[in-house]
Amino acid sequence: MLNDAEVRAGLAAEGIAIPHDTVFLGALHDTTTDAVTLYAQDPGCAVSPDLLGRARAWLQEAGALARAERALRLPRAGTGDAVAARSTDWAETRPEWGLAGCRAFVAAPRHVTRGKPLGGRAFLHDYDWRQDEGFGVLELILTAPVVVASWISLQYYGSVVAAEVFGAGNKLLHNVTGGVGVVEGNGGALRVGLPWQSVHDGTDFVHEPLRLTVCVAAPAEAVTDILARHPDLRALFDNGWLHLMLLDDAGRIAARYRGDLKWQGSGEDRRMHAAA
Repeated sequence: MLNDAEVRAGLAAEGIAIPHDTVFLGALHDTTTDAVTLYAQDPGCAVSPDLLGRARAWLQEAGALARAERALRLPRAGTGDAVAARSTDWAETRPEWGLAGCRAFVAAPRHVTRGKPLGGRAFLHDYDWRQDEGFGVLELILTAPVVVASWISLQYYGSVVAAEVFGAGNKLLHNVTGGVGVVEGNGGALRVGLPWQSVHDGTDFVHEPLRLTVCVAAPAEAVTDILARHPDLRALFDNGWLHLMLLDDAGRIAARYRGDLKWQGSGEDRRMHAAA
């Protein structure tokens, strides 16, 4: 849609100018193999073969690096070359770990996290509050991706600490029922959450049940204002389901949210309430 000339003209009239040499491509990311397919045949996607070839080469290289890193955590994977074969093996109960191990969410300039050994356990957003006039982007990050990350984190959490209640049991015994869920074996209630094989490697857990820590590089006043205007979001932090931290320009923790729109940091309590 953003390649359409009329759409671009309409955006330009609203003050959003897209450079004429910028082209938008649809893509599909296979999370098991880390292969990315570009759909260059879509209408309006006029990309030179040279640029398209370079983009595909970069994606292939990135995929190979990601597979090699993930293979180290997969049982019997050996090298990254085995990941693709595992993805098509119907006898393989653990073709990937998905988002097992997730423990943090970071919204900060990319240089804050670049090169850090995060172990594939953090949701990363490249965000610079100085370029976010009115903090609309920050509000979108906190009310959408953070909420989705909380669902993911809490599903993994529940599937580990209370597998019989919030987990889905043994995937080898799953039977699809009514097209709405699965039962384990030939009876019982519909199972929720994640199967045992998604959180356990047969010897030990691969997911450590921790509450997600949300780290945001932004002024406390802006974050407080957003929390005050979104009670459902605020409840996630006030009720202790998630942790919320503020980062300084160097990426260090500057303050911790203590609930009730109050912060603690720099050795003393800092109370910052949204403007009435």
